[in-house]
Amino acid sequence: MEYTTLGDTGTSVSKICLGCMSFGEGGDGMFDWTVGEERATEVIDRAIDLGINFFDTANVYSHGDSERILGNALSEYDRDEQVVATKVWGEMRDDDPNSGGLSRKTIDQELDNSLDRLGMETVDLYQIHRWDPETPIEETLRALDDAVRQNRTRYIGASSMWAHQFADALHTSDSLGLERFVTMQNHYNLVYREEEREMNPLAAKENVGVIPWSPLAGGYLARPHERADEMRDMTEDRYDTPQAREVNERVQEVADEEGVSMSQIGLAWLLSKEGVTAPIYGTSSVEHLEDAVEAVELDLAASDVEYLEEPYEPMAVLGHE
Repeated sequence: MEYTTLGDTGTSVSKICLGCMSFGEGGDGMFDWTVGEERATEVIDRAIDLGINFFDTANVYSHGDSERILGNALSEYDRDEQVVATKVWGEMRDDDPNSGGLSRKTIDQELDNSLDRLGMETVDLYQIHRWDPETPIEETLRALDDAVRQNRTRYIGASSMWAHQFADALHTSDSLGLERFVTMQNHYNLVYREEEREMNPLAAKENVGVIPWSPLAGGYLARPHERADEMRDMTEDRYDTPQAREVNERVQEVADEEGVSMSQIGLAWLLSKEGVTAPIYGTSSVEHLEDAVEAVELDLAASDVEYLEEPYEPMAVLGHE
């Protein structure tokens, strides 16, 4: 494993972050593809064996069960050696509107709930999962600043939003002397590159680390597009376009030439992009995790990068909701 710094914090993180969205017990999961604690713990244990020290979850993943499973697994290790990130914004309880959003009340109570499930006194990175148009950004940032000062979180981060919103948040932090976002977790992969227009350049200018979600387009870049029946419905609906199919075929071609997997090509492409700290790779398979980690050592030729990128065309923004 190779390591890099988390934004401009000085904290070292593995170049692959293990995403924990697929962890959650049976009927309590958000989706039918989540796995229970035993299998999830096997993946987490293997991740640590492979040198991964960066883990990303969220309070809404399997209604909190992902946080609980991750916390239980990491309790067997030295907490100081792990970098743990979670998120707030999504509504946790249907009958409680204050269980979602980014008000001070929501942030205070949901951070406490997340820490309880994780079994931790402090989380390393606390992220706003999306933008909350109902709450002034000043209120959100003051609540997050207090959380840092109280040592309930070490750093704060943000996730998919418009670049002008993120710029407003960073400016507000600077003008009020509040903690600023150190990371941007955005939707970015070979078949969805709209973040290259504004968000990624803004992050680079502001020394904010980019930690992309869905780095393999929900599995679309991990297998030939002809095998769409193996993909989740939302993956096929979101990505399966003529231009994406062309990119998919080129990923297959380069993978065959290099003697590696398609997943490794997709991840290596992301890792080649300036400003990308660590793709958030979610899996419930130890074998797939081992395959992904090998991508860290794969250097793509500039000609391969250009070949992979050439078919891309502008598309509608996805992932801000």
